[in-house]
Amino acid sequence: MMALRCPIHKASALFSPQTMKAVSSPPCASTPRKWLHTCKTFFLQHHRQPYTANIAFSASASASPSISVVDDDAMGYIFGHNKATQVAHLVWKYVVRSGDTVIDATCGNGNDTLAMLRMVADDSASGCVYGFDIQQQALRNTSLLLDDSVTPEEKQMVKLYAICHSRMEDVVPVDKLARLVAFNLGYLPGGEKSIITRPETTILALKAAQRKLAIGGLISAIVYVGHPGGREEYAAIEDFASQLHADEWKCCKFQTLNRPAAPIVIFIFRK
Repeated sequence: MMALRCPIHKASALFSPQTMKAVSSPPCASTPRKWLHTCKTFFLQHHRQPYTANIAFSASASASPSISVVDDDAMGYIFGHNKATQVAHLVWKYVVRSGDTVIDATCGNGNDTLAMLRMVADDSASGCVYGFDIQQQALRNTSLLLDDSVTPEEKQMVKLYAICHSRMEDVVPVDKLARLVAFNLGYLPGGEKSIITRPETTILALKAAQRKLAIGGLISAIVYVGHPGGREEYAAIEDFASQLHADEWKCCKFQTLNRPAAPIVIFIFRK
């Protein structure tokens, strides 16, 4: 069962489509259409020049709904076909423009860094991706992925730093505000699982991201709760988001209710 809580606060409202209340009851075409329209309206209200998502749904209400979409990652996530990172990347496209400055606070194996670069890159080379990770292996993996995926000129728009993401303000110029700051928390996939992000430094990094974020920008966090320390980190992030002033920030989360260990996606928009 999938739920969207928006905004995050102590008495947050829970929106759950009726047809998604039971796994055995397949959602009809009209309910996800209405649900996604609500989500899109929420995104579009806070961004002046969003990307356009061309979305169409089958009119039939069969057991296996036919969904024809250009950007179908959000619906694929709802129906259990796509990963949390895919829905995060979809939301980023509503926010990030070519030429923007963006921050990957946890480079990992470089997939988010690459996605960001493709969003900001243009012929002027004015876009920039700042990437952070405390593990040299993660930065090597990211650099190799970029070598295999983009041109040398495009790679020059990425700046990688082997420092804690809580220190992002030490290297991102004072006069540069970020359109997106993204966190993909937990441990390095394929790496040492004992090396994890921790609540103390993650909250410091979120506060730094809050200061560096441009108006109309987004903080995106994918939080993994299935490893030791993950739930504590999630609780700290939710508490941080819950205390942001509603006149200046909009916060929401995607959470799979009947998979307790599934990652949770949190979006924090600056109005």
